[in-house]
Amino acid sequence: MSGGKLPTKAETVVIGAGAVGCSVAYHLTELGAEDVVVVDQGPLPVTGGSSVHAPGIVFQTSPSKIQTKAAYYTSRLLSDAGVYDEVGGIEVARSEERMDFLRRRVEWATAYGLPEPQLLSPEEVTDRLPMVDESEILGGYYSPTDGRVDGIGALQWYMEQSPAAFYGETEVEDIDVAGGEVNAIETDRGRIDCERCVIATNNWGYQTGQLAGLDLPIAPVEHQYVVTEPMDELAGFDTSVGDNTTGLDVPGDRSIAEYMSEGPTLPVGRDQDHSLYFRNHGDALGMGSYNHETLSVDPEAMGTNSEQRQASVRGFSREHWERPTHRGRDKSAKRAFDELLPATEDVEYEATENGIFVFTPDGMPAVGPTAAVDGLWTGLAVWWTHSGGYGRILAEWMENGVPRLPSGPVDTGGIHVRRFGPHAGEKDYFVDRGGRRYEQVYSIVEPRWQPDDHRGLRTSPFYHRQQELGAEFYQAGGWESPQWYESNADLVDRYANRIPEQDGWQAINRSEIEAAEHLHTREQVSMFDMTTFSSIMVEGPDAEAYLQRVCSNDVAIDEGQVRYSLLLNEGGGILADVTVVRLDDERYMMTTGGGNSPGIHGGWLADHAPETVSVHVEEGAKSTIGLWGPKSRLLLQRCTDADVTNEGFPYFTAKRIYVGEVPVVALRVSYVGELGWELWAPTEYGRRLWDTLWEAGQDLDVRPMGGGALSSMRLEKGFRLWGTDIDTDANPFEAGLPFAVDMDTDFVGKDALEAARADGVDSRATPLTLDNSTDIMLSGRPVLKDGEAIGYVQAGNYGYTIGESIAYTYVPSEHAEAGTSVRIRCEGETYDATVRDEPLFDPGREKILR
Repeated sequence: MSGGKLPTKAETVVIGAGAVGCSVAYHLTELGAEDVVVVDQGPLPVTGGSSVHAPGIVFQTSPSKIQTKAAYYTSRLLSDAGVYDEVGGIEVARSEERMDFLRRRVEWATAYGLPEPQLLSPEEVTDRLPMVDESEILGGYYSPTDGRVDGIGALQWYMEQSPAAFYGETEVEDIDVAGGEVNAIETDRGRIDCERCVIATNNWGYQTGQLAGLDLPIAPVEHQYVVTEPMDELAGFDTSVGDNTTGLDVPGDRSIAEYMSEGPTLPVGRDQDHSLYFRNHGDALGMGSYNHETLSVDPEAMGTNSEQRQASVRGFSREHWERPTHRGRDKSAKRAFDELLPATEDVEYEATENGIFVFTPDGMPAVGPTAAVDGLWTGLAVWWTHSGGYGRILAEWMENGVPRLPSGPVDTGGIHVRRFGPHAGEKDYFVDRGGRRYEQVYSIVEPRWQPDDHRGLRTSPFYHRQQELGAEFYQAGGWESPQWYESNADLVDRYANRIPEQDGWQAINRSEIEAAEHLHTREQVSMFDMTTFSSIMVEGPDAEAYLQRVCSNDVAIDEGQVRYSLLLNEGGGILADVTVVRLDDERYMMTTGGGNSPGIHGGWLADHAPETVSVHVEEGAKSTIGLWGPKSRLLLQRCTDADVTNEGFPYFTAKRIYVGEVPVVALRVSYVGELGWELWAPTEYGRRLWDTLWEAGQDLDVRPMGGGALSSMRLEKGFRLWGTDIDTDANPFEAGLPFAVDMDTDFVGKDALEAARADGVDSRATPLTLDNSTDIMLSGRPVLKDGEAIGYVQAGNYGYTIGESIAYTYVPSEHAEAGTSVRIRCEGETYDATVRDEPLFDPGREKILR
């Protein structure tokens, strides 16, 4: 820990000395970074941020692989450091729905490698947590390596172990980003010139981002916690309350820091049916509650420490503890605790708080390099639970260009700070959406759940036509995308004998119409709205040389040719898969998926482009229709004078043509494995493009097709989906994409791929089909061999054409041979499955090449 005069220069400045900032600094220096400075507006180590008022409970199991992996790394790191109490964690079920959810917990933990997850009977729960009323619960989930972080102790440990310099009582007043890059931070104690800066201010994330001209969607919310007076039921446990923070400068109410520094001796507990959690603090009990209406805090008014309170703590609002104000809960926090833990009914509270922490619009962290400012990174919306892991991931990313943990590369699509749409920085939007995520944090969220607020933000030119056809819209990245169309309900009867019934969790928010659209497209012709997909224009005299450097495949192609390629990071991990189209000598069009692709992939391309190359992400600038199916050529030929025969318009080529009066760039490609084209037109022509095709295809039974059919069709064909089957945690050889790599060219990540090829491919993406079930498998469920987890489901759906349930997974190479028998555990059932060769549909490509 440092003090004294502030330095005037540093290579890296970390703003925020809480759980994330200290972890980033520790890991940066561990990886060899020098001249790292950490500043915080509060005293050290009790800064007044959420890291020092939090109870530090660590429940590691999540539906998200990266969240689970980051949590496990955190628990191992801080356990070795001696600042983690590994007392285990128990989640209780007070409803049948929650018991089903706890079975999912076991499956996720098994899939992602947490040790010894298990279900407990009510008696086994109360053996470990005697204060629980056994009659109130149906069972529990136990993770033996869960526990609690000593927040203040962990911050002290980071500061003592790292050669980074830490400075408290230093308020950042500005970030100099002249020229689009980090130059310095300005503090109330002076300026620090720097090359890199990390925003790790969590509750102040929005305000700190504003200093650099960024609208970071970080929404602070209040959260309730109480600590009881000493209880007879806990009288056998020693306590050091009163001595835990001796000698430390503690802003505000010292009792909060005192109690948070007192560790548990019993397993930490959760009652998610009522949005509650608890742990003992020596001989007292701490109880936390999400069971109240969302109490959002103005992200521009977080304030600073004072003698009266820590900056991240507000006064305890008893009405939110004693009255049911959460719209999804029928009991107040107090009543639910009184029932579950009867001994707490009449106890007094020694410490109370409405502590503040933050949520993003999708509830996941915001980590990585920012788009607008070179050298500016974020580590935000991260809890103690995951802080060690994300500090390591961010440090590896900054130092080596590859986000990873010691266990291997990690997938960053779901946590990348660039994933948010342009609208996400509007304050009302992210405060509302963040508040909704707070409300849901302990709720059972259904598969494919959709929000009901802030809808209709981004719509394609086809939107009103889709509404007329009864589209069921799903929202992603602000875009409204049809999942299926009620106008196709008649198709369900046509294909009834090929659509197996789904029930239970797998059937929620799913329609048989999706299956019918799949089968219709295989037999007739359909129109799919691809407007959410992105086109990226790359232009300039050095466009070819630049793309050759960033693309894994050879893109020195002729005008009108199309090539599938990958963008890789320095470690060979897949940043994106792209379709590259050469329009003329100095002009390329690249296409990639929607959602977070424009911000992440388009931003990466722009970051790496030389001055002689222009990169323009055309998000929303084009309206695009996927015209797919056996009759697609007949329909397209009716609408154009261009030659669309197989000889005149071969597969993986492109042409500028007119569809009716509409100028389009037509690509002979298909993401569903059928004959077809992608038709890219300027947005203002979109309505006419739809109407022209629709009217010309009525006698061909042209139908609209939604995202549900796309999902099952692409899985039958084995086409990969970035963020689901491929991401930065896999290389092309593991992902089954060697054809997208030309090792005779030089590209980012080539050295890593050469090393990987020399070492041999340890795991491979492979399709599985269920042996005797038509149930749909859900992602994150373990794939087992001889009772041991060897992988997990990346994506699952029913293959309506092949008549089998499909699951894609990565398994060790020794188990990847076709015919290998495995098992999948999903929703408490164990299914027999078999490894298959891919593609499962049309392996000879007769349909797509006709």
